[in-house]
Amino acid sequence: MQNVKKSQPSAGTRLDPATRRQQILDAAIVYFAEAGFGVQTRELTRRIGVSQPLLYRYFPSKQDLINAVFDAVFIGRFDENWIALLRDPATPLRDRLLHFYELYAKATYRPEWIRIYMYAGLADMGWNRNYLNIVRKKLLNVMCEELRTALVPARLLKDAPPISGREIELVWNLHGSMFYWGVRQNIFNTKSATSFEARTADAIDLFLSGAAVHYPRILEEAVREDKKKPR
Repeated sequence: MQNVKKSQPSAGTRLDPATRRQQILDAAIVYFAEAGFGVQTRELTRRIGVSQPLLYRYFPSKQDLINAVFDAVFIGRFDENWIALLRDPATPLRDRLLHFYELYAKATYRPEWIRIYMYAGLADMGWNRNYLNIVRKKLLNVMCEELRTALVPARLLKDAPPISGREIELVWNLHGSMFYWGVRQNIFNTKSATSFEARTADAIDLFLSGAAVHYPRILEEAVREDKKKPR
């Protein structure tokens, strides 16, 4: 298991409430990343170095602390600027995807993010579904729109129906492969002989090469099926 550096607040140090709360939260993130979410609060407070009354002063229940961890680790690291980057018409789509995954990996494919994400999925806490819905709506839909613009003939676009589940699944193939790189690095502790930059460029080039052929076919089928629907 990859060690995550521990950060323990000192219960005897006087700090302003916001700083104390953040210290407790940071320490809880480290601990949950190591031990998962099945730990008791007594063990949790012992490991992060605070008393239970102090913990409950800032987080009235364990679930409140867990919710705060989710907000900090997942929601707090989601950058709305990624959407503008993906939509930038002045930059080739390949370059946009490269830049996006460089930024996304720095924000998310880190030991505590990956490990907490996996623990939450195993515990069926609903976090993963919520986060995947955010990724799908805010990122993958945008990628599909930009793929349509870059790869699909205008004659098909003018009659194209809304983004389909099949299109989303196509983009999940790319996004999922990027996530699995993070899993190999941070769960399996398997280091790649290829740099992240080279691996990302290869994944995007392979994806775009296939999508250049396949995506227009998907849209053509979607347009054909849409025209069959009763109006």
